[in-house]
Amino acid sequence: MDGNRLVKLIVIVALVFVAWRYGIPWVKKQFSGHTTASASSDSSCVTAARQASEAWGSGLRSFVNPPYDLGAWSSFRGGVEAKIAAAESECSASSQSCDAARGAMSDLKSLIAELDAAITKGSPVPEDAVQRQEAIDARIEAAADLASSGK
Repeated sequence: MDGNRLVKLIVIVALVFVAWRYGIPWVKKQFSGHTTASASSDSSCVTAARQASEAWGSGLRSFVNPPYDLGAWSSFRGGVEAKIAAAESECSASSQSCDAARGAMSDLKSLIAELDAAITKGSPVPEDAVQRQEAIDARIEAAADLASSGK
């Protein structure tokens, strides 16, 4: 084997070793960092959606029976709507978990609108409000399951 070929072979072996030793771990880190960032984004999305739903559920008992304090209702509704907006902002990623959480927040906004009409206009309260709230919570839990599995 002549000297030039031996030098080329040594350089190639050295490059392969450097790529294997440093390049592969760097690439793995880049991809796992992206997945981790996406998973934490999905997790914060689900957390924000849970907070909005919990704020709604915990404060709603004050407005179960008439007469209603319209000022307190307006303040409560505004606070929950702010939490929904925060959740929607956190759920901007295009993942299955964020899609599910956004869907739950859309359902919650619809439920709030119907209860707002009932309280402010004297309309009947939707008879399925409890079931709808349970369905919203189930969607949020499904979003949490999706987020934990990286979807």
